[in-house]
Amino acid sequence: MTTTNPAQAASRDQNGDMQDNIDPAARPTRRIINTEEKLALLAAYDACDPGKKGEFARRNAIYSSQLTEWRRARDAGTLVARESTALRRDQREFDKLEQRNKRLEAELERTRLALDIVGKAHALLEKLSERADNE
Repeated sequence: MTTTNPAQAASRDQNGDMQDNIDPAARPTRRIINTEEKLALLAAYDACDPGKKGEFARRNAIYSSQLTEWRRARDAGTLVARESTALRRDQREFDKLEQRNKRLEAELERTRLALDIVGKAHALLEKLSERADNE
């Protein structure tokens, strides 16, 4: 018998054909509920009629203790929806571009000052050379 995936086991029937059987001992994966989903579930739970709240919790496979914990966290202000990943990425990119812009503006100012100094030095050297030619 060969195993292609820990959750599946392959076996051969009498004709030698492969059959895929789901491994009954496969480990279940833990469900992860993000903050936005928790807030949405709390809102939907609170909107349910008193007799339907238990049905809602069973249908969504949520324990009442989880709902109580989420409600306490929401009321305490620790369960707040975070910015989406795309917004945070955009903000980081914006900050990086803003830093680059400041650096380039400072470099441009230095270049302008250097050109101004070179221009003044050139004008001074022209005056000196004209005076030397006249004498």
